[in-house]
Amino acid sequence: MTIRNKILRAISAVLAAVTLCACNAGSGSSSDSTSPGTSTGTIDGNSSDSPAVNVDYKYEQELNIIDDNYRNYYEIFVYSFCDSNGDGIGDLKGVTSKLDYIKDMGFNGIWLMPIMPSTTYHKYDVTDYCAIDPQYGTMDDFDELVAECNKRGIKLILDLVMNHSSAKHPWFTEMRDALNSPACGAAGDAECLAGGKCPTHCKYVNYYNLSKESKSKYHQLNSEYYYECQFWDQMPDLNLDNEDVRHEFEDIAKFWLDKGVGGFRLDAVKEFFTGNSDKNVETLKWFVDYCKSVNPDCYLVGEEWDNFSTYVKYYDSGIPSIFGYELATQNGLIAKVINTVSTGVKQFTNAMVTIEEGIAQRNPDGIDAPFISNHDNGRDSGVLRYDSTKIKAAAGLLMTMTGSPFVYYGQEIGLSGSGNKDENYRAPMIWDSNGTGSPNPPSGMETQEQRFMSMEDQLADPNSILNYYKRATRIRNENPEIARGKTAKIDLGDDVNIAAIERSYNGKTITIVYNYSEEEREFTDSALNLGSKQIRGYLTTDSAQEVTLDNGTLKIPPYGIAFLM
Repeated sequence: MTIRNKILRAISAVLAAVTLCACNAGSGSSSDSTSPGTSTGTIDGNSSDSPAVNVDYKYEQELNIIDDNYRNYYEIFVYSFCDSNGDGIGDLKGVTSKLDYIKDMGFNGIWLMPIMPSTTYHKYDVTDYCAIDPQYGTMDDFDELVAECNKRGIKLILDLVMNHSSAKHPWFTEMRDALNSPACGAAGDAECLAGGKCPTHCKYVNYYNLSKESKSKYHQLNSEYYYECQFWDQMPDLNLDNEDVRHEFEDIAKFWLDKGVGGFRLDAVKEFFTGNSDKNVETLKWFVDYCKSVNPDCYLVGEEWDNFSTYVKYYDSGIPSIFGYELATQNGLIAKVINTVSTGVKQFTNAMVTIEEGIAQRNPDGIDAPFISNHDNGRDSGVLRYDSTKIKAAAGLLMTMTGSPFVYYGQEIGLSGSGNKDENYRAPMIWDSNGTGSPNPPSGMETQEQRFMSMEDQLADPNSILNYYKRATRIRNENPEIARGKTAKIDLGDDVNIAAIERSYNGKTITIVYNYSEEEREFTDSALNLGSKQIRGYLTTDSAQEVTLDNGTLKIPPYGIAFLM
């Protein structure tokens, strides 16, 4: 066993390694993997346990980062990210301590999962919308985080849960108390009226969706009433038709925007009015318009977990972004391109154009929000069978899309997270081989075998997953055309494993050529106009391989991407 493997085994022991389910058990297969072997699927990683020789990369360009809402976002679950005080729970000071790392990786946006007071570890049941959960720190800690983000040009957006509150929120408890109290008499009961504790005089009775009949997704409140709770009986759904509720969320949004927050990720927008997308779109329009009135540069992204033909309708609201579920998760197109023989990269480029055009028809200012995995899904490392070549190849697809790509913390090191429990998807970040700053696993998390090295070790390995991500974000930050440009397909024939596009923005055009076959490919096709182009940058899944362009012939290694201009 190499010293490298011994270190990782020590890390895995801390997390109590287990055998994973057969569908996710595959071989890690690169220099930063501890489980070399064969791999199923269309991509084969190298089986060497030693880092590949690094080819001198000659194409680093000047950064050209535009201060707008096209950004590279990094999703953080604070609980599992970085523990600054040794209590085993990640905190805001921990996030602040890693801002230089985040910026160095090329991310200029951060999405924080809920940080408001809550009764659960995940904090999607909010008890106070204008405070910080004590597990994460104080409001002073938050203010410091915002200030430090601003110094680095990082836009910070917060998870905002408008669909439901906690059943411990004062709105709900006062409603419950009122409905459990004797009804006021005709003349009114003085004590009841003074406390606002009767149904007639408690405004919070109308903050939630109540029924006197039992319904699906309704929970019994008392002998007379049931309340809607689409996710859990401790997460009662709010009545977003109520003007008072809307005013509450306007005040909440202004509170955080005035503190310097750059916008919000809006949870569960399809459940605002379950089964009524028109009402959901109307509700989004109200909230988007309000936030823009406070800060015209406010960025909002909605979670609408559906296929493209469904979620694209939500762009009618004027919201800048809706998460791109069509390409994400284990069933999405990115995973299919990497894992299945029948789906090629040409299908991916076709889908990019369809998505781009569909968004523009609904909202000319819309910004796609692509991702591979997030806190609600099995991590991409397991979906891609712990094969670092596959993980890198998937990242290459994500990071060449238009819009604002979202990368889930730990995705850049191949962090594990498999199984059927949400806690599994929120495993602690591994910063170094000593476990420094790494929080304890969330209670209830099944132990996960971490197949790849820590952040610190991967940073030192030119062939690591981390350094692939770092170059990919760098290329995006050098070339604003990638995120903002209009895409046109280039016809390279019938081979589904090769594809090319042009993307034009502000008078400049970048050409992106994909070879997602298992062999090096040569391109001399006149459709690429190679005689007039130079290499702007490239991505290869093996740092010992490079893209070349000599005498009108472009050579791209397996699963490589060339950027030409």
